[in-house]
Amino acid sequence: MEPTETQKAWRRFRRNLPAFAGLWFIAFCVFTALFAYVLAPDQAPDANTQIPELALAEIGAKATLIALPAASDTEPVSWLQGLWSGYPVGGRLVPVEGSSIHQHGDSTRFEYVGTHTKGAVFGQAKALIKNRSFPLGTDKYGRCIWSRLLLGFRVSLVIGLIAVFISLTIGLLIGLLGGYFGGRLDDLVMLLVNTVWSIPTLLLVFAVVLALGRGIGIIFLAVGLTMWVDVARIVRGQTLAIRALPFVEAAASMGFSHFRIIFKHVLPNLVGPILVVASGNFATAILIESGLSYLGFGVQAPTPSWGSMMHENYGYALSGKPMLALAPAIAIALTVLAFNLVGNGLRDALDIKR
Repeated sequence: MEPTETQKAWRRFRRNLPAFAGLWFIAFCVFTALFAYVLAPDQAPDANTQIPELALAEIGAKATLIALPAASDTEPVSWLQGLWSGYPVGGRLVPVEGSSIHQHGDSTRFEYVGTHTKGAVFGQAKALIKNRSFPLGTDKYGRCIWSRLLLGFRVSLVIGLIAVFISLTIGLLIGLLGGYFGGRLDDLVMLLVNTVWSIPTLLLVFAVVLALGRGIGIIFLAVGLTMWVDVARIVRGQTLAIRALPFVEAAASMGFSHFRIIFKHVLPNLVGPILVVASGNFATAILIESGLSYLGFGVQAPTPSWGSMMHENYGYALSGKPMLALAPAIAIALTVLAFNLVGNGLRDALDIKR
């Protein structure tokens, strides 16, 4: 049986090794974003467990921790709630020397690391002792860099997904209307597109954030409102070309409504260009969000963002602990590269002239 055009495009895409590798990396990012709290050593909300005694720990550091009881009992969370928002610690974690732990029935005596202050903890001794590793060390607050890096995948992908959805919705609507109906409506659309196009992207984002306030919800809107122009220009140009084809003229001569022609005949032929521009906009959204967070206008603490991690740790790049700043920078570079490779692969695979 003759393969369909979709199957042919998939075969061409798989032969593009860089694009296929980028697709696998994106799949890894999605898996990490969904199960970040399961994979992270620090499963507290936002991976924000601060252990000052372990501040700026080396890469691969390990510690034995005693969980001090909280002043009040924390409510247990379900597995699904923990998967999305983390598991409350329920008390303070204190690092101790393994040899200084002495168990006596239901109590545990220990010595703090550094201060060597003796203390006692009462309760089930085995449940109070935890061993934790820090694959990338800790920051100046004693937080696990690896855990916050994993949660950064979730923040970047969610912001990118919602921003791309907003940009596609606005860009498709405006581009289809201008390209299909033409005339004065098309002139009005192009006037709006060129006006927004003339405003620098970061300046427009700053204006939206300053006008509506900081917050992760505002970031979705701000980034999405800066990227719809690219979508509208591409959709308008493609719609102008498709509108002149014989099958569209035949549908109009048969008395089909404009709504049916647009959504049944024009829009399906725009899937290829839309996928290409969406992958590019996804990479752009990650870069914009990281830049905003680096400057303090993006995701607010303690929510981990790659940009905010770079801002907090850039001073250590030249002071013997470069991984604190390099780790989020490498994550940004690899993720953006993966989306760009996939976009290029889609462009080549969906180009029937090739």
